[in-house]
Formats: sequence, structure tokens, C-alpha cells
Amino acid sequence: MDPPRLRNVDPRLGGGDSEDRPRASARTDRVLARRRMWRKRRRAILLAVLLMMFSIAGVKVVRAATGADSSDAADYLTSHVADDSPSESASPTPSRTPSASATPSDKPVVVDEGNGKWSYAKKPDKSEKFGDEGTLLSYNVAVEGDIHADVKEFSEVIADTLADDRGWTAGDDWRFKPIGKSGQADFTVYLASPKTRAKLCGSEDSYTSCRNGDAVVINLERWLLGVPHWKKSLDSYRQYVINHEVGHRLGEGHVTCPKKGKPSPVMAQQTLELRGCQPNAWPYLDGKYVTGPAGEYQ
Repeated sequence: MDPPRLRNVDPRLGGGDSEDRPRASARTDRVLARRRMWRKRRRAILLAVLLMMFSIAGVKVVRAATGADSSDAADYLTSHVADDSPSESASPTPSRTPSASATPSDKPVVVDEGNGKWSYAKKPDKSEKFGDEGTLLSYNVAVEGDIHADVKEFSEVIADTLADDRGWTAGDDWRFKPIGKSGQADFTVYLASPKTRAKLCGSEDSYTSCRNGDAVVINLERWLLGVPHWKKSLDSYRQYVINHEVGHRLGEGHVTCPKKGKPSPVMAQQTLELRGCQPNAWPYLDGKYVTGPAGEYQ
């Protein structure tokens, strides 16, 4: 019998079954080891490259999914910051802080005609009286409906003005007492729209305030806007118009500016002009009654 023949296996090919493969040389082992190491390195490098590609692709997907919303939100914030900045003209760079030259763009809204119905101030919780001596006059306060004015706030300004020691109580001729709607008041202070003012005052004038009998009528337009030539605060103009019209209820007539540069008498028609006097809201200054020659401004 012929001996079994071994298959001729080339060790460089690395093929064949393990039982049948002849032993390789040391040099061949080193070559094969290097090849195996290189294949491992290539797989590792390929895996790293693939992971990097997937990571970049993921970032792009996230950006694609969220980019439009982020842009819209930024535009929204920018536009609203610009809208909220009270500047006179549009600024190329929106800012949360108004510029030093910025001025409010909106004036108070003056309702030309209210509904002709009245809300009265509540009677004070405790008995209030303003002044120490003189004739006591009771009064109440009313605000016309649909003119966006608060009767409580208006009544507080009336009370503070009548109680001031520069007011009509300073001469010890008059005292005042708020009574609310209940009871028969000696006079009523109304805050009325311009057209309703004309009706209450019995005239076509809708610019000034007036006193008609026991009705002291404050014009809403003057209350909100004052007059251009009054260079003091709006609050001081309001004090003036209250004292002027209440003064008519007390029997005082119109006077004029006594001397250029001096404080105007409260009974001068300061809503119309000043005639060289300084604006003044009070009947008494430093305990002295401020007056001037009788007359009117036309």
C-alpha cells in the first residue's frame, strides 16, 4: 500500500485544514502576526471614522430639526424688545434700555363724551372736616361713566387740595366736609367729559372748566392734559383748577395778574393765559391771600 499523500499547502496562503498544515517558519509567523495586527488597526480606524461620521450626521440632523424654531424665537425677542422701547424713531439695534432722548409716544386718551351717568365717592369712614374756623360747607364728588377715570382717586385729590393749608381754609372763612352721595351737599365736584361739561355749564365751551350754581365741573380734557403754558407739574394745574372753580362757589370773581413775574392769583383765568405772572395753584402763599385787579382774560 502506498503511504498517504499529504496535500501540498503553501504556508504563505495560510489555507488548508489545521491538521494538515505543515509548521511555518519563525519569519512567517512574524509576517502573519503583523498582518493580523494591521487588520485589527484598520478595523479600529474604520470604526472610529464611522463613529465620527455618525456623530457629525447627528449634529446636522439636530440643527436641521431645530434651526428654524431658534431663528423664529430670536426674531420674536428682537422684534418685541424693539416694540417695547419708547423711542421716537426706530433704532437699527434693538435695546432693552430706552435712549436718553426717548419720550413717551402716547398721550392720555380723552373721551369726548361719556354716558352722562355718575359714580359718587363713598362717604368717609370717619367724620372728616377741613379747616378750623369759618362757614362749614359739605360737598360730594362724582365721576362720569365711560371716561376711564376712578372716582376714588379723583375724590382723594379733591380732599387733599381742600385740606391744604394754602387753600381756602387758610383765611379761616371756610371749612369743608365730604359727605358722599347720601345727604344734601352744599356743592358737588364733577369730573366730566368735554361735551357733558358743556351741558352742565350751560354753554358751548368745551375747553375750560366751570362752576354753575352748586355744580363745580372739572373738564376731563384739562384734567388729563393741563394747558401748554403751565410750566409746572400737571398735579399743580389740577390743584389750581379745583381751587379756582371752588373759589367761584365761594363767591369769588375773576382777577388779573398784579405784576409781571409775581405769582398769579388763583382766581385769574390761568387756563387761558398768565399775562406775565408765574403759575400758581393756591389762594394763599405764606399766609397771605394772593389777588389782583378785577378783570378777565379774553
